[in-house]
Amino acid sequence: MKKRISNNNAMLSDKTVGKSDIWLITVTFALVAFGVLMVYSAGSYTGERIYGTKYYYVYKQLMGAALGAAAMFLFSRIDYHVLHKLRYFILAASVILLAIVFIPGVGITNYGARRWINLPFFTIQASEISKFGFIVFAAAYIGSHEGKITTFRGILPVIAVGGVICLLIILEPNMSVTICMALLMIVMLFLGGAKIKHLLMIIVPLAALAVVLILIEPYRFARLMAFLDPWESPLEEGYQLIQSYYGLGAGGLFGVGLFNSRQKYLFLPFAESDFIFSVIGEEFGLFGCLIIMIGYLFLIRRALKIAMGASDRFGSLLASGIAAIIAIQVMVNIAVVTGSIPPTGLPLPFISSGSSGLIVFMSGIGVLNNVKRRSHKSSEFMFSKVRMNKKVKIPRRAKIARNDKKIPSPWGKGDRVSGG
Repeated sequence: MKKRISNNNAMLSDKTVGKSDIWLITVTFALVAFGVLMVYSAGSYTGERIYGTKYYYVYKQLMGAALGAAAMFLFSRIDYHVLHKLRYFILAASVILLAIVFIPGVGITNYGARRWINLPFFTIQASEISKFGFIVFAAAYIGSHEGKITTFRGILPVIAVGGVICLLIILEPNMSVTICMALLMIVMLFLGGAKIKHLLMIIVPLAALAVVLILIEPYRFARLMAFLDPWESPLEEGYQLIQSYYGLGAGGLFGVGLFNSRQKYLFLPFAESDFIFSVIGEEFGLFGCLIIMIGYLFLIRRALKIAMGASDRFGSLLASGIAAIIAIQVMVNIAVVTGSIPPTGLPLPFISSGSSGLIVFMSGIGVLNNVKRRSHKSSEFMFSKVRMNKKVKIPRRAKIARNDKKIPSPWGKGDRVSGG
């Protein structure tokens, strides 16, 4: 019986493919196009001063957008169940890439952190790939062990894998992505059905560990103090946050206009990447920021809707995980730029400069679209089967006529329709 059900599910997965989610794709490309525009606006002066051309950052962003579009199309066409079969390979590749970062001559060190892998024509950030590698593994494991997730022993493999990835990322060091990964792990377990008491057994030690990591590194503790009072060190740790405030404040309601930002002229560090939302606020004002936030909310809501309509548990968790990582990064980035949480480096999805993150996030959108396409007709099929299985009401006169004339029952020999 189980074999028959699995065969039927496979048949539905292979043969029932619906239409793409046009709104999901449209909003994604709109954010990416806007991101290319803002990377040029925020990074043109820095690119010209450091690299000799104001198009340096926008060229890299355009290359990332082109490769991301190709990856999105590819993942939209390939059955997402292939990811389930390749889950261990994807996870192993993610961990290996994180380890390669520490090899001298291969890993690139910038600003005291070793986070990038040097390739002949471009660099990749291994931590961006590891987030989605973890999502695939966690969705596959939780989806296949539904009964075990309610026990603490059942969630240990997810915790172990998440712990290894977090350890490799914090050694780079990269605390912001480590926090992001930890939050993603907790969300995935929660969505998978883990008990709250088990989640608290993870959250409490993680919170204590975060405090220890802040205290043992002087620069992290200085950032925390700068968050509490940035004007205490306006030319050091508090400088970036103060400049972000200036940018957002100068924008007012409607902004100073596209390309008219003043903070991007080397006043605001990382204006083209981690703090690009501040430049958006300066050039487009509060209303421009709200439009971008609405775009993200629409994208996340669409992803959750796809998760709810997925044809199987793996597809649902996969889509939920992608929605979660987008939501986490957007919330953390905007919270940092607005001074709501201590400063940390985390890019804004689809908009911040960085080809690795752009390609990976666009690939995630392709997976979302594939889940939607694979669940479209199968959902219609299931709903139609439910309608077919409902009891059909027959008028009383028709019942009497059938009984009188000995008309054979359309439900078969042994089935009868009760009268009255």
